Amino acid sequence: MAKKKTGDKRGTDIAAECDLDDGYVSPITTFRDITFENIGSLVTKSRYVQALIVLTIAGLFLRFYNLGYNSLWLDEAATYNFSVNSFADIWGITAGGEFNPPLFHWAEHIMLMFGNNEVILRFVPALLGVLSIPVFYLVGKEFLDRNTGILAAAACAVSPFLIYYSQEARAYSMMLFFVALATFFFLKAMKSGNRIQWIWFGVFSALAFWTHFYAFVMIAALVLYALIVWAPKIRKEFNNLKLLVLGVIVFVILCLPLILVTIGLFIKRTASAPTFGIQGMTIIPETLRQISGFNELVMILFVVLFAIGIVQAFLIERNKGIFLLVITALTFAISFVLSFKMPMQPRYLIFLSLVFFIGIAISYRTVYSLWGNKAVIYGFIAMFCIVGCAALAASGYYTGYSKDDWRGFSQALAERTSPGDIVVTVPDYMSLPLNYYYSSIKDNTHEYGATTSGDLENVYRERGNNTVFFIVTQDISAANPAGDAVHWLNNNTKYAGQDTGIFLFTSQ
Repeated sequence: MAKKKTGDKRGTDIAAECDLDDGYVSPITTFRDITFENIGSLVTKSRYVQALIVLTIAGLFLRFYNLGYNSLWLDEAATYNFSVNSFADIWGITAGGEFNPPLFHWAEHIMLMFGNNEVILRFVPALLGVLSIPVFYLVGKEFLDRNTGILAAAACAVSPFLIYYSQEARAYSMMLFFVALATFFFLKAMKSGNRIQWIWFGVFSALAFWTHFYAFVMIAALVLYALIVWAPKIRKEFNNLKLLVLGVIVFVILCLPLILVTIGLFIKRTASAPTFGIQGMTIIPETLRQISGFNELVMILFVVLFAIGIVQAFLIERNKGIFLLVITALTFAISFVLSFKMPMQPRYLIFLSLVFFIGIAISYRTVYSLWGNKAVIYGFIAMFCIVGCAALAASGYYTGYSKDDWRGFSQALAERTSPGDIVVTVPDYMSLPLNYYYSSIKDNTHEYGATTSGDLENVYRERGNNTVFFIVTQDISAANPAGDAVHWLNNNTKYAGQDTGIFLFTSQ
């Protein structure tokens, strides 16, 4: 942010007073300074570097441990089904109406060259989840100071929310990684006015958008923030405005084919009211709850610290407080409006964790001003670690299934069926996770999909003397909001068991 305004003078000195390195200055300031000797000096003398290494290693363990434990669920199976196509076909499917940009699926297509299992499909999200930890540090450091950076990195490393989506074969972890890099270069460019940094902002913003459409909300919020900051001095800041436009032009050029497709997809997506997802103001507390580790009490603590952090940001520099407010408020405002037009889930707002954790991290200054001890930083790191690990342990994340167990269900189904039996997935698209593990050809059964009562009735008539197995999930409520499919199942089938969120019914 371009210029330091008025603020609490003691607050501006806190970073120097609470310096974990006690004045040690990094010998690396340019790429030319990167030598084994200088790297060794950093690793042995900088507490921040040491802490970041430990946090990154911890984050790596938490993201790669038991990576293949859960079977693929519906969305991950859709990722596989999408990614097995060629590069050209993946783009063609997107242009033809798929509501996901192609970049993540191109990456998964490459990964599938190394094999086909849960670990292979989840490797890229897990890796980028780990790499996001040092990027969070860089963003926090660039935004305010190294203490803010290391605390944001700590929150990222042990966040159950970010760990969960780092272990899922979907685009959310990749989007967060690119959005964080775009934010880093945005902050640097706002300070320096360097043309190259504005170009990098445009490049990483484009990569984020090619990964997930909702990244556009964060990109738009950053641009709006810059316009708000420069609005009072539009003539003086005209040079900066031209550089911002340069970054936007880079983004538009790199995304032009996708932007044209997105407009059509958006119109199609919002043509009718959503049948699932979160609507209205509920998206705000639910997103904060999930980012806080799926825990209401922790959410309250984090929201209080975030509010304190915003106050501190305003005291240090008005524009920093505006940054936190604009990004947060605009993201929630857009999500609120869109929730009535399209399915809305907190995971789409995963990039908000970057701003949320930075705001929480800044609150360390309030505690330090009261206590005046560097142990405050280690105390905050310990708090993040305790809260995160406690949430993971309480939920049994690494010891129990957090997704539907299609692997185990498919094995049990194969043991129950006989040659000629009929298998029906309800709704029909549940064939995606089922068929990743189950083969009707190998099992010598006939497989169909059904979403309405009419579909079910048609299949039922073809049963002959064979048993019909109906595989049902809660998704039927969204796929068939009229409820006639559930009514038909209640009247014509008998309950045969359940495995996680997968229900089995058989013909009477």
